[in-house]
Amino acid sequence: MRTAQQLAQNPETEPVSADVVIVGAGLFGLVTAQQIIEHTDKTVHIIDIRNHIGGNAYSYFDEETGAEIHKYGAHLFHTSNERVWEYVNRFTEFTNYVHRVYTTHKGEVFPMPVNLGTINQFFHASYTPVEAQKLIEEQAGEFAHVDPQNLDEQGKKLIGEPLYNAFIRNYTGKQWQTDPSELPASIIRRLPVRFNYDNRYFKDTWEGLPKDGYTAWFERMIDDSRITVTLGVDFFDESQPYNKKALVGKVPVIYTGPVDKYFGYELGELKWRTVDFTEKRYDEADHFGVPVMNYADSDVPYTRAIEFKNFNPERRDQQNPHKTVVWEEYSRFANRDDEPYYPINTEEDKALYAQYKAKAEAEPSVVFGGRLGTYAYYDMHQIINTALIAFEKEVEPLLK
Repeated sequence: MRTAQQLAQNPETEPVSADVVIVGAGLFGLVTAQQIIEHTDKTVHIIDIRNHIGGNAYSYFDEETGAEIHKYGAHLFHTSNERVWEYVNRFTEFTNYVHRVYTTHKGEVFPMPVNLGTINQFFHASYTPVEAQKLIEEQAGEFAHVDPQNLDEQGKKLIGEPLYNAFIRNYTGKQWQTDPSELPASIIRRLPVRFNYDNRYFKDTWEGLPKDGYTAWFERMIDDSRITVTLGVDFFDESQPYNKKALVGKVPVIYTGPVDKYFGYELGELKWRTVDFTEKRYDEADHFGVPVMNYADSDVPYTRAIEFKNFNPERRDQQNPHKTVVWEEYSRFANRDDEPYYPINTEEDKALYAQYKAKAEAEPSVVFGGRLGTYAYYDMHQIINTALIAFEKEVEPLLK
């Protein structure tokens, strides 16, 4: 199997010779490349401005601790889509990891999402499921029958004021750098509450982490001589051959970068949230005892902390028993030069994207995809599914 480094070419000397160029080596681009090779006789060249493949799901192994670091924050694979599950298992085996999250509130740790254990611990009670459900309905109080005008009112309506104030209000405020009373109710259309002791975070049929790591999985997907990759290449840099001016209209292009950037931001900029990380290292085998610890209180400036070793307990023999690494995650509004993570999706943003989408649909021989190309937030299984569908409905017909 060729590694990403072996796949990469020299952007200064490599001629434009592939049948298809894919801009972006994230999951949408990788799945599309794999499908082109499998179902057509075309050759593919992938470019990416970063120095690695995999997009935001890229990971690497930390030399000191042996932990697999998810460079852009925790990535956890889960799906109920049988087609997607069968597809990804062609390229990697998965561990039996089941994601569970805990939240620290006022010095006490609670299981999340809110479940019967959370409720009984919070209220120092032993409610049955029926009793707990009745309690939550009562605590919604005056908000139970109103049309929520902001996130505060929506949260209180969904889970009652005490639980909302404890676990959601300040956490959400940190996520958005905005008081929840000033945020739209639509941000939290629902809040999961389980009236049993199930604290599994996801409810999907299948869940796990790639046994050999994310990057090994992605390398296998494009391990074919008809796929080449150039890393560290800016699609908008006309000093190198794989640029927009040289390619569009001359060769089919799959574009997964920011849709507003493709059009030179001529209609305005779409708004995103981004995250920053602060790394902490501890002379301990295990600092939290869990992979992810949320912090619900406003006096802790970060939203959560990620301890990567705990995602892979099956690798204990390959990990340093005396060292661990933790990343603290901070959320903020993104600037143009930041890595965009989550679309803000205000009504103004939605209207602006609709205009860009119309322009994208009129572009000759270009297929727009991925979260940046379609201004949407996707989990990994969703982006894989959209790529499989896009290949069938857009890419393959374009290549014919």
